[in-house]
Amino acid sequence: MLAGRGGVTAAAGLALWQEENALQRLWRLTGPLRGYLNFKWELGSFVFSITTLLLGLAVFLVAVFVSRYMRRFIEGRMARHKHLDPGVQFTILRLVHYFVVTVGAVVALRVAFAADFTSLAVVFTALSVGIGFGLQFIAGDIASGFIILFERPVRVGDYITIPGPDGKLTEGLVRSINLRTTVVMTNDNVGSVVPNSKIVNQNFLNWSYRERRVRLSVPVGVSYGADPAHVTETLLRAAEGVQFLLEEPKPTVQFTEFGESSLNFRLLAWTDRPRRHLVVKSAIRYNIHRLFKEEGIEIPFPQRDVHLRDGSLRLDGRDPLAADDAEEAEART
Repeated sequence: MLAGRGGVTAAAGLALWQEENALQRLWRLTGPLRGYLNFKWELGSFVFSITTLLLGLAVFLVAVFVSRYMRRFIEGRMARHKHLDPGVQFTILRLVHYFVVTVGAVVALRVAFAADFTSLAVVFTALSVGIGFGLQFIAGDIASGFIILFERPVRVGDYITIPGPDGKLTEGLVRSINLRTTVVMTNDNVGSVVPNSKIVNQNFLNWSYRERRVRLSVPVGVSYGADPAHVTETLLRAAEGVQFLLEEPKPTVQFTEFGESSLNFRLLAWTDRPRRHLVVKSAIRYNIHRLFKEEGIEIPFPQRDVHLRDGSLRLDGRDPLAADDAEEAEART
């Protein structure tokens, strides 16, 4: 009787096995694994599982890939318009990237933790407290990064001069403006990473803020015996043939002041290569030094005249210390 019942059960199981297709069999066999992956965990008001965490991660990765594709698409569109400023293009691409990634992160948190916006507000509030105590400088750099992108005091491709941490000036070309830092490539081809808050909170020079054309000033002093007209003509000659200088506007000379020991002039010339301003000034100074020697124009240096009202000063070329020692020796003997 028992054998008969066992045979009936085996036959029913075999019939059920034959009626199931491959997908149904796989679904039934993976039931314990699915139960483990879908097991709900609770952390405060957040409910999550391994499956929801993986889905949230997938959503965030999809947002990153969508951001990359959108940036390439928009960059290709903007490349057709040559009149668009490179700084504007960079700002648009950055804002698109931040927007898509932020939306993806919010949706990923929603999928992963089933969190509503009220819960997310609680999380961001807690994070803001931590930022206020331990990450205030990083938060300031991030906020400064958005200020730079919207206000645009610095754009990609600008040539700037900014004070460094050791007090020395850093000059270079702005290569990229990131969320927290700005990368400046110096003339030595060295990348200087500057926190965005340093750019927002201190004075700096932007050589190409409005346009590429800038005016260079080379000051020089000459002796009081020099003819100002002759000095002006010689300084204008020093600017002739210098590489990277513009022919228009033409170089000019200004008689700035009567100095303590010199007549002070400055040569003004224009260039559209602000990154080369040190090279241009160096070439002009070489020419000034050569032409001044040829024309007999003296560049004075500080001198002091000593006047003795009473008494006299004897200069006999002897060492005063040795003379004192000799006098002491004679006194002893």
